[in-house]
Amino acid sequence: MAGLAVVSAVSSAGAAEVASPAHKQDAKKAHRGAGSGPARPVVAQHAHHAVPAHDDPEAIQVEASRVRSHGAEVAVTRAVMDRFVSGTNPMQILSQTTPGANFTSTDAFGLDTYGNTFYVRGFTQMQIGATLDGIPLGTQGFANYNGVSITQAMIQDDLAGMTMSQGAGALDSFSAQNLGGAMTYTTSDPKDKAGGKISQTFGSYNAVRTYGRVDSGILNPTGTKFYASFARTNTNMWKGQGYQSELQADAKIVQPVTDRGRITAFFGYGNFTQGNYLTMTKNMWQKMGRDSTYLKPDYEKAKLWAYYAQYTGDVPPGYEGVLSNDEIGDYAWDASQVQRTYLSAVTAHFDLFRNVTSDTVAYGDVSSAIHGGTNNFLTTPYYGVPTLQADGTVSGVPMALQMAHAGMRRLGFTQKFSIEAPHNNHIDTGIWYENNQWTYDTRLYGDYLNDAHNWNSNFLPSQAHTWYADTYNTNTFQFFLQDRWTIIPGMTLLAGFKSLTQTTHGGTKADYTSQLADEGWDTYYSHPANGTLTASGAFLPHFNFDYHFLQHHEFYWDIAENLRAYDYYSQTSSATAWGGLGKASQSAQSVFDASKGVLRPERTWNYIVGYRYDSPIFSGSVDFYHTDYYNRIASITQGPSNNSYSAYMNVGKETMNGADVMGTIRPVRGLEITNSFSWNDAQYQSNAINYGGSVYSLKGKHQVYYPKFMYKANLNYTYRQFMFNFNANYIGSRPMTYLNDEYVPAYWVTNLNLAYNFGSIGFAHNLRAAFGITNLTDKNYIGGIYGAASVSGDDNANLFVAAPREYYGTISAEF
Repeated sequence: MAGLAVVSAVSSAGAAEVASPAHKQDAKKAHRGAGSGPARPVVAQHAHHAVPAHDDPEAIQVEASRVRSHGAEVAVTRAVMDRFVSGTNPMQILSQTTPGANFTSTDAFGLDTYGNTFYVRGFTQMQIGATLDGIPLGTQGFANYNGVSITQAMIQDDLAGMTMSQGAGALDSFSAQNLGGAMTYTTSDPKDKAGGKISQTFGSYNAVRTYGRVDSGILNPTGTKFYASFARTNTNMWKGQGYQSELQADAKIVQPVTDRGRITAFFGYGNFTQGNYLTMTKNMWQKMGRDSTYLKPDYEKAKLWAYYAQYTGDVPPGYEGVLSNDEIGDYAWDASQVQRTYLSAVTAHFDLFRNVTSDTVAYGDVSSAIHGGTNNFLTTPYYGVPTLQADGTVSGVPMALQMAHAGMRRLGFTQKFSIEAPHNNHIDTGIWYENNQWTYDTRLYGDYLNDAHNWNSNFLPSQAHTWYADTYNTNTFQFFLQDRWTIIPGMTLLAGFKSLTQTTHGGTKADYTSQLADEGWDTYYSHPANGTLTASGAFLPHFNFDYHFLQHHEFYWDIAENLRAYDYYSQTSSATAWGGLGKASQSAQSVFDASKGVLRPERTWNYIVGYRYDSPIFSGSVDFYHTDYYNRIASITQGPSNNSYSAYMNVGKETMNGADVMGTIRPVRGLEITNSFSWNDAQYQSNAINYGGSVYSLKGKHQVYYPKFMYKANLNYTYRQFMFNFNANYIGSRPMTYLNDEYVPAYWVTNLNLAYNFGSIGFAHNLRAAFGITNLTDKNYIGGIYGAASVSGDDNANLFVAAPREYYGTISAEF
C-alpha cells in the first residue's frame, strides 16, 4: 500500500498588505486603482480593494526511489494523487492530505490561479519555494511575474510525485522567495516499453477533460526513450456567464550516456483562458448570496451601477441598506484572463568520478498574459459625459475595459555537485543564476453605447489606448554549501548555508495618465516610479538533525534562516516597493527614493522539532515549530481618504508557534484511516503602526487570513480492484483584518472518490473507471482570500466563494 507519511513545513506570516477604507465620494478619482496586489488582475480598482490503484511496477519503482518521506520532509506518491479527480491541482492534493496546509479555489479542479490560495503553516504560495525536476518555478500565484504555476508547467498526470521540505526548505531547492518550506515536483520518466494512456473525464457544468500520452519505449541500443502528452480541460463557470479552458502539452526525452549519466530534455506548454469569478466582501456574500457575480449579460444594469459608483455616493434603488456605494462599484460587467506559458529545460546528470556526481539544469521560460476587466471608475469618452435619465437609464458609458498585457522571459541555469567525502561526509554544493525580464502594459478599450466588449477577444494594441507601461529586469544569484555527516548508522547531522542576492531595476517606462484624462477617460493618478533595489544575504545558515532508531522511530530537528527578495509587478500594485506609492501632491518617485534607504528584505528564523513512528499497522508524527519573522513588510495606505497614498514599509516582527499531529492506522489489509490536527498561533508584535493619521497597536493580533485550527480526516479502502476514498477538512475561522474585528466563518468540506480497475480488456490494460464528488455536502463557504487586508471592518472585496458540489466521472486505460 502506498502510504502517506506526512509532516508539513514551518511557516510564517501571510499576506502583508493593509488597504485604506475610502468612503468619501470626492476622493474616489484620487485613489481608485491603487490597491491591486502583485498576484491579482486589475479590475474596477479601489485603494482598498485587492484586485488583482496504480499497479504499474515501473511507476512504483520511480516513486520508491525518487519520491519518499525522510527526515523533515513529506512525500505524496503517484498512487495517492490517483485517489483524487483526474487533473486536480497538486497543491489541492497536498492540502487535503497534509497537516498545516490549506488550499482553496473557485473551481473544483483548482486551476483558477486568480482565485487560488495555498497556505502552509502561515506562508502563502508566494512565500514557498517550488521546483520541477530542479527547474526553479518561482512564486506560484496569479500571472506569475518570476516563474510559472505547476498547473501550467506540467500535466498533473505526468508527475511521479511531490515532496514538501519541512520548516525552512532545502538548501538545494533554488528560490528567491522562500521564507518557509519548498515544494519539489518530480516528473515521471518515459517507460521502457512502448505504449500509452488515455483518460476521459466528464462532470458538472459541462466539464470535459481529455488526456493522452504516448511512450516510445527504448528506441535503440543507447537507451533513447521519450513520451509526449496532451490534456484539455473545458468547463462552464458554475455561476455567471463564461467558461474555463486549459490546453496543456508536455514532452520528455531521456538519453543515457553509457553507464556514467544521462541527458534529459523537457518541454511544457500551458494555455489557460477563463472568465473570472467575482471577489466579494463578507456583506456581499451574506446579503447577495453565493451565486452573486458580475452583471453580464445585463448591460444597462452594468452602466447604471457604474454611474452610481463613480458619480454618486448613493446606491441604485432597492439596494439601500443592502450594499454600500463601494460594493456597488465592485459589481462590474465582467473580468477575464488568458495565460500562455512555454517552459523548456535540458538537464544532465553525470558520475564524474567514483565519488563525485554532477547535475546541470539549463532552462528557458516564456509567458504572456492578458487579464483584467471592466473598470467602473473610468469613462469611455466617445459618447459624452454620462448622465442619469428620468427613466432610470444612463446616457454615455461610465465605464471602460482595462486590460493588462504582461510578458515574462526567464533564462537561467543551476549547477550542483555531490561529493562522497571521507569519514562519512556527503557534501553538496551548487549555484543558480537567472535573468528575468517582466513587462506590464495597461491598456484601455472603449465600450460601445449599447454593447459591451467581447471578453475573449485578442485585445490588439491598435484597438487600445496605453495608460502606462512598466518594465523590470532582475538578476538572481544563489550559492549553497552543505555537509551531511553520518555520525552513526541512522543518525545524520546536516550543516550548511546559502548566499542569495537579487537585484531588480525598473518601473515605469511610460505613463499617459494626464493625456488620457484630457481625452475624457477620467483616469486617476497611477503612481509612476522607477529605480533599483537589491536584496542580499551572504550567510543564511541551515542545520538539520535526523535520527532513525529502534527500527520504527525517527527523531529530527531543523533550524534555518531564510531571506525573501523584493516583489515587483506594476506601478499600481500594492505590496511591492514600486507600486501604489505617492499621490498627486507627493510623487511616487519621491516616496520610492526615500524608502530605498530604510527598506530591508524580509527574513525568518524557523525552528522545528519532530518525531515520527512508522510501521505496517500504524504511522504517526508530531511536530512543534516556532518562527520569528523579521522586517515584516506591508503596503499601508496612509493619510485621509481624500488625500491618501500607499507606503511600502517595515511594520515590525511576527512570531508563530504551532503543532501538527497526525496518525494513520491500517487495521486490515487495504484499509487506511488518517486523522490530523493542526494548531497555529501567529501573532504580530508591532506596538504601533501609523495608518490614516491614527496609531494602531497590532501587538498580539493574529495573522490575517490564516486559521488557528485545522482538522483533516482521510479514509482510503482498497479491495482487489476497488478503491474508496473519503476525506474531510475543517478550517477554523480566519481573521479578515489586522485588528481581528472581522472573521471569515469556519467551515467543513468533504470529498468522495470511487474507482474500479477492470484489468485487461483486449489491447487495453488497467482499464479504470472513477467517480468523484467534490464539496460533497454542498457547503456554502468562503475559500480563497488574497490581497490587501483592512485595518478594521468589512471593507475589502477580496473574498472568493468556493465552488458548490460537483460530480466527475473518468474512464482511463493504458495500452
